Amino acid sequence: MGRGLILALILVVLLGGRWAAGFAIEYEWWHEMGQVETWIQMLSYGSVPVIGAGLLAFLTFWVAHARGMKHAGTGMREHPVYAKLATLAALLLGTLVAVSTVDSWTVVRWFGGHGLNSGAWRDPVFGHPLSFYFFDLPFLGVILHYLLTVTVVAALAHWLTARGWSLKDQLPEWNPQEGIKVDLAGFSLRGALDSGFLRGLGVFFLLAWAGKFYLDRYDLLLDDHGSLVGVDWVAENLTLPLLWLNIGGALIAAAGILMRKPKTLFLLVATYIVLAVAPMAVTAVYVRPSEITIQKPYIKRHIEATRSAYGLGAHVKEIDFAAKLEAPIDISKHRQLLDNVRLWDWRAFHDTVTQIQALRPYYVFHDSDVDRYQIDGQLRQVLVTPREIDVTQLPGDARARWINPHFIYTHGYGMVVAEAARITKEGLPLLLVQDAPAVVKTPSLKLTRPELYYGEVSHEPVFVHTKQPEFNYPSGAGNVETRYEGKGGFPISSIPMRLAAALSTGDWNILLTSYLAPESRMMIRRKVRERLEAMAGFVVWDADPYLVITKEGRLTWMVDGYTTSDAHPYSKIFDLGDVGRINYIRNSVKATVDAYDGSVNLYAFGDSDPLLQAYEHLFPKLFKPWSAMPEELKAHARYPELIFRLQAEVYRTYHMTNPEAFFNKEDQWDIARNLNGPSGKPEPVSPTYVVATLPGSDEPEFMLMTTFTPRNKDNLIGVMVARCDGGALGELQFLQLSKQELIFGPMQIEARISQDQNISKDLTLWNQQGSQVLRGQMLVLPVENTLLYIEPIYIQASEARMPQLKKVVVAMGNRLIYTDTYEQALSELTGSAVQPAQGKGQATTTESGKPPAQGAATQDAASRLKDEIQAHLKRYKELMAQGQFAEAGKEIEALDRLARQR
Repeated sequence: MGRGLILALILVVLLGGRWAAGFAIEYEWWHEMGQVETWIQMLSYGSVPVIGAGLLAFLTFWVAHARGMKHAGTGMREHPVYAKLATLAALLLGTLVAVSTVDSWTVVRWFGGHGLNSGAWRDPVFGHPLSFYFFDLPFLGVILHYLLTVTVVAALAHWLTARGWSLKDQLPEWNPQEGIKVDLAGFSLRGALDSGFLRGLGVFFLLAWAGKFYLDRYDLLLDDHGSLVGVDWVAENLTLPLLWLNIGGALIAAAGILMRKPKTLFLLVATYIVLAVAPMAVTAVYVRPSEITIQKPYIKRHIEATRSAYGLGAHVKEIDFAAKLEAPIDISKHRQLLDNVRLWDWRAFHDTVTQIQALRPYYVFHDSDVDRYQIDGQLRQVLVTPREIDVTQLPGDARARWINPHFIYTHGYGMVVAEAARITKEGLPLLLVQDAPAVVKTPSLKLTRPELYYGEVSHEPVFVHTKQPEFNYPSGAGNVETRYEGKGGFPISSIPMRLAAALSTGDWNILLTSYLAPESRMMIRRKVRERLEAMAGFVVWDADPYLVITKEGRLTWMVDGYTTSDAHPYSKIFDLGDVGRINYIRNSVKATVDAYDGSVNLYAFGDSDPLLQAYEHLFPKLFKPWSAMPEELKAHARYPELIFRLQAEVYRTYHMTNPEAFFNKEDQWDIARNLNGPSGKPEPVSPTYVVATLPGSDEPEFMLMTTFTPRNKDNLIGVMVARCDGGALGELQFLQLSKQELIFGPMQIEARISQDQNISKDLTLWNQQGSQVLRGQMLVLPVENTLLYIEPIYIQASEARMPQLKKVVVAMGNRLIYTDTYEQALSELTGSAVQPAQGKGQATTTESGKPPAQGAATQDAASRLKDEIQAHLKRYKELMAQGQFAEAGKEIEALDRLARQR
């Protein structure tokens, strides 16, 4: 017994010590973030509702037990030891009931969001605003569930106590021959209503059950009927009145229990049966035969609510785009647009950069992102990929040494930046930022803090300001070292903090190491998403952080955050995988994380979002207004791909606002398809960040785009665009094409590429002898009143994933141009000479990789004309030899246009 007690005490000390250590580390981390007050609020919000509910349940169970003993003719004072055990049991039972029935965050959100002005939207049946369904209704549901559970458990506790103590007095004396005979009749329910306390619990239970029927009315707003979600004709005209009938039945049954007339419960059962059977019968007999006529107004409600819930109401423009199959393009007018065409698919870029810029096996490029910068005074689309360290890729011996991942290999270094529209003569990306130490090839960018202590691949913990210098980057056969100069991390040098860190991580080397100095600091939660989830886990954080270079040369991660719900009335539910099943979403938060010191800022972006408003009330120091974000970071804010994909999925059906068309799915769309996926088979196109112009505007801007085709067809029917720049950030535009005129979709252009004799011959040849062809994502760009299609084609060796841009396909209408360079293709398409001017289009480079001088880059106009004529003549002869007379005629037309222009 003594040994067991000692072991139990040791176990308690160890568990308690680890909990205390974790608590100390958490405090230091929140102090580092400057959000200790927010942390305390989170702890209290997560525990106070459960503690309060547990104490109330404990008191109820204790009273129920005491009244049960009294009903049996005894009392707690007569059995002091039993009374202590019963009190402990009631406390444990109360805690269990509170934990299992009370969702603390539902309660807390009610306090934060109750009474908010949640906009003009109100449900058309009950007239409540969104805040009622996001906060009030879930809170009432939790309270009701809790009360029903407590009532049932208290009734059982009272009845079992009373019957148990009554039975105890009836037990016969012990007889060795006969044993003990127990009269199980003592546990029958007869006489249950003799107890006033039990009758009171029964009445309370039935009143709460009536409340459940009352709240069930609101569940009708989320019912999925197939053709619509929400209250339909049967629900409004039959189910709602029957629910009131059930409420009346529950109230009558409660009165019957109070008057000791339990047979009134049969009335409640009867009304429940009617509620279960009648709506189904009326639906089958009356609604189904004339469904569209009867359900028409309810379908309209469903369409409007779904569009609103997914952000397809306000800030949305639907434009009739009278696109022509072919139209002349003024190159000078659209110079900036055409010079920003992205020739590098991000996948090909990522594979190429991994080969030419990794520098060491332990450097990784986890992801490549598309962004825009002002380069040489003009808006330029760029590809950015950070260079991070993956310590699992260190050589075996180096990985095994504890000091390496914790003290030496603490951070990544720099990134690779390339203009999306420029290539070298070898078909590789033209890099603006490269190498280590970082080489920046444009005065428009600078990099003063290239170290990445916080990122997407970061490991932890690491220790900085130590006696051991840190690896910074490789240099020849050696390495360049550095020492951290920032404020990231928290102090770790004291013995108590080292002990706490050792206990919390289970790593005693932290306590024993001699490398820590008085100013040493410990960094944890270095992965960007983990850092944000720890700080604001109630926000859904995007899986794709992207890195931004500030004007001061620091690196900052930007991450989009979402507020979601599954409680929006009438709205269709979609499953977003890790996010869950939702029927409401807003991109209400944008976060920044400094890659050097880990400082975090959360900016409230959705002023009209009731969920965000509630969190701002609950955590007043956590969020900053959108206006407080520095302008240099606002310039890199973008519309997130996750919500864009979801909105595209919603819009392809819910662009039909006519109830009859929606019911019959007469005009349902699909996401357009192309062939650039790894499978080589047709796949839905991925949303693409592009620099393009919108109809009616000559100013290129950064936007996210995708395309639609009619259901089971491949011709284009619509273009979806999300604007990203300035005050237009968050605005959606839908370009709806004419149904009477055929406009080619991406898959149809892909088919024409595959069927072209010259192209297919090249693709077949390159896909042999140890090489592989990669087809980049096709860009579909609106230019004035037509659409331009551009697809880069890459070739890579089978043994090394380093794609090189080999060919470019440009198409418009029935014209398909296939050339070595984008400029050549554009020149053939428009009949105008396209000059790869310095800083624009495809770049020409010297052997050192640097752009040549301006005089060397500019060719004589006559020389350019001669080259173009020779190219057209060569192409004409090839096509004539292959019997492609129609295509050869187009080359003659191109020559004719050149002659007229000259």
